[in-house]
Amino acid sequence: MGFTLLPAVDIVGGRVRVAPGQRAATDPLAVALGLQAAGAEWIHLVDIDAAFGRATNRDVLASIVNTLDIDVEIAGGVTDAGSLDAALASGCRRVCLGTGAIADLVWCSQVLAEHGDRLAMSLDVRLSEGSVGSAPHRLAARGGGADVGHLWSTMAELEAAGCRRFIVTDAGRDGMLTGLDADFYTAVARATTVPVIASGGASSLDDLRALVKAVRTAPNLEGAIVGAALHAGRFTLAEALDIVGS
Repeated sequence: MGFTLLPAVDIVGGRVRVAPGQRAATDPLAVALGLQAAGAEWIHLVDIDAAFGRATNRDVLASIVNTLDIDVEIAGGVTDAGSLDAALASGCRRVCLGTGAIADLVWCSQVLAEHGDRLAMSLDVRLSEGSVGSAPHRLAARGGGADVGHLWSTMAELEAAGCRRFIVTDAGRDGMLTGLDADFYTAVARATTVPVIASGGASSLDDLRALVKAVRTAPNLEGAIVGAALHAGRFTLAEALDIVGS
């Protein structure tokens, strides 16, 4: 199994979200096309407004999907039948069911069985104190922040229900450029048999090296999503791709 890098494009109000102190938001299609030209094979496209229940950027996302020649993964606010149908209709390769969807595990089970590999389960995690392999980390949906259960037991339920891929975000580090916890993602991958994509906290090439190294003992650690560090210029996409491809 190769290690896949998914550069993220976060969209707010039809524009790319940037970190405090960065230049004004830019055109998301131009950013996505630039990433494609730089060698990206996937784009992780996030509707931040939908994730926080403010509005949607569905037309913007669909336009990007239909323009790019590479695979696109859509995330943000996909928690019910209407939002899922709209995301799938965009023509994207994969849709991430939001953490909030876990509140209805029956529905999750039904759509996971129906759509198979076109769906991934997005898990936003609040890490608890203690050993990463045993602490009862909590799942907290973005937007309202509702607690929807324990990480480990919910992963087991979702895998049994037919989940084909987990995208796991360390919510406390996401977008903060503070570095990622490779031990945590290793523990997550070891807790399941399906592929896991790490998201949240990558701030340097050393973080990516740590994840690639972790694949030796957790071979289903399939890839990583990079966003803030890439857009802040901490490293280039070419440099990142060189790390994960070596």
